[in-house]
Amino acid sequence: MIRPYQHSDAAETLAVFISAVTETAAADYTAEQVQAWAQPERRDPDTWHTAMRARNSIVATIGGELAGFSDVSSDGYVDMMFVSPRHQRRGVAHQLLAHVEAHARREGTPELSANVSITARPFFERHGFTVKAEQHPVKAGVELINYRMRKDLR
Repeated sequence: MIRPYQHSDAAETLAVFISAVTETAAADYTAEQVQAWAQPERRDPDTWHTAMRARNSIVATIGGELAGFSDVSSDGYVDMMFVSPRHQRRGVAHQLLAHVEAHARREGTPELSANVSITARPFFERHGFTVKAEQHPVKAGVELINYRMRKDLR
């Protein structure tokens, strides 16, 4: 089930983010990169909640358990798309992206864009996104690799 993010989802969505980065993305990034990206010791549910609300986030649940979350801005930017390692390969990300895309289309947004991890790139490519640039953002002094991707909605 897809529904709007609520304040009560803060701790769970933060836990999904940290586990997705430290477990799932760890296959494609070094331990140093994972730590710099996740920064679990520097995150708290209140600050996380403020950011999640600002992005108009949505969550996916399975049997009442939070399985993943995403968002889309008014200009079509998808800032976050994370699925709990426990719920991978069950269509959660597909449903989240379909919801985000339908919302963007209803709003007349001409394209979706995202900065996508090495791990998520194949998923986004399967859903019609193309790589526009390889990027090397620095988080906590550590260089990562991600991809600027776009999908035309016209």
